[in-house]
Amino acid sequence: MKKLTLVGLFICSVALIAFGSKRNDKKRIQPWKQNPWFWQFENKPVLLLGASDDDNLFQWPASMLIPHLDSMKAIGANYVRNTMSDRHDRGFELYPFKRLDEGKYDLDQWNETYWNRFEFFLKQTRKRDIIVQIEVWDRFDYSRNHWSPHPYNPQNNLNYNESESGLALDYPDHPGRNQQPFFFTTPQQRNNTVLLNIQKRYVEKMLSISLKFDHVLYCIDNETAGEEEWAVFWAKFIQEKARKKGKKICVTEMWDNWDLRSDQHKRTFDRPERYAYCDISQNNQKMGQVHWDNLMWVRKYLSSHPRPLNTVKTYGSDSGPHGNTQDGIERWWRHILGGVASARFHRPPSGLGLSERSIAQVQAVRQIESVVSWWELHPGNELLSDCHENEAFLSANPGETYLVYFTGKGDVGLNLTDFKAEFSLRWMDIQHGSWASEQTVAGGEIVKLSAPTEHGWVAVLTRSK
Repeated sequence: MKKLTLVGLFICSVALIAFGSKRNDKKRIQPWKQNPWFWQFENKPVLLLGASDDDNLFQWPASMLIPHLDSMKAIGANYVRNTMSDRHDRGFELYPFKRLDEGKYDLDQWNETYWNRFEFFLKQTRKRDIIVQIEVWDRFDYSRNHWSPHPYNPQNNLNYNESESGLALDYPDHPGRNQQPFFFTTPQQRNNTVLLNIQKRYVEKMLSISLKFDHVLYCIDNETAGEEEWAVFWAKFIQEKARKKGKKICVTEMWDNWDLRSDQHKRTFDRPERYAYCDISQNNQKMGQVHWDNLMWVRKYLSSHPRPLNTVKTYGSDSGPHGNTQDGIERWWRHILGGVASARFHRPPSGLGLSERSIAQVQAVRQIESVVSWWELHPGNELLSDCHENEAFLSANPGETYLVYFTGKGDVGLNLTDFKAEFSLRWMDIQHGSWASEQTVAGGEIVKLSAPTEHGWVAVLTRSK
């Protein structure tokens, strides 16, 4: 009897652990079961919106980080980008390795302050339900002026020299030329075990912290032009480490090519079993109608295996090199209405960061979300008539809800001929992130919509009950 009781207790314990694991799995960030174009978190669908002033917020001192996260939370932003970058742009950034008294680094010892900052950052974002998209490697850390002082540079550590590591002391060219041997270490590339073992140890350390949390997405690189074998190795490595910890995670790669139709992007598009989502941020190098058309092409290409499409970097700012502020706002809204799962304004000066203009856009989306379910909508510009190139864009649940984004002053026809019902028409002022006016319109015909002014509007039509 005693033996049976012990066996029974053991079985119950195993069952409870399994039950708890299933409950926790439902809470984690993952593609939504009912509509895998979108994410779910805490077992509910969620649209990820972000606007932050840096790419590696984990490096920020608490006195800067906490107010920034609180400001994001207050406006409805729930998404940040976090490169594991250590380049010294602001002066307070740290390297992950211990620096010895003599001035050189020991790559076998950690700088615990770096890792404490990382864990603190993850705790604070989780506290606020802000999803973190990690980029494990950032090519800009390992070239030009950032390479000279870096611990991986052979002149700066005790662990290897130039000959042993295959690393030179200087890489002056843009990292897009992909000349840095740091990104060729894996077995299917140059099998540089000296460097690869140190890289693996770094990623293991990162995962020992990040796998404690359920609000983290993983991306291998920042806009890489590297070989596919590099991405495949690290995707498998990260996924296997998570599996051994009993965790399920979502991994992707971010390719550099600005053309989403390129073979480079098909490395992720064609492998849903490896990459649970796709980051298409580089579409934000495009403008106007082409920007929208490329997204529509991706949605069609992935229609048999839909996955969340993330845009963790929305370029465009009057102070930056990748389009002006108007371009940035247009890109944001075209992606939102086009059905992306996440959109974040890139840091200044290349993006709007957390600024007055970006705050208004986030607030506008959340206001619309109070009356519309984004995951019930589908892009459908074919319902618009008399619409010029880049004039307006539509997302709809036909017969129920229609959203029309005007890039400026515009007039289009909306086809409601199949639905003889009344609709409430509300105008969202995206310059201020607030509702402007409301009226009733009759269906059963083509309804003319005219943007009130030239600074950008969203018409929100919902069927009257």
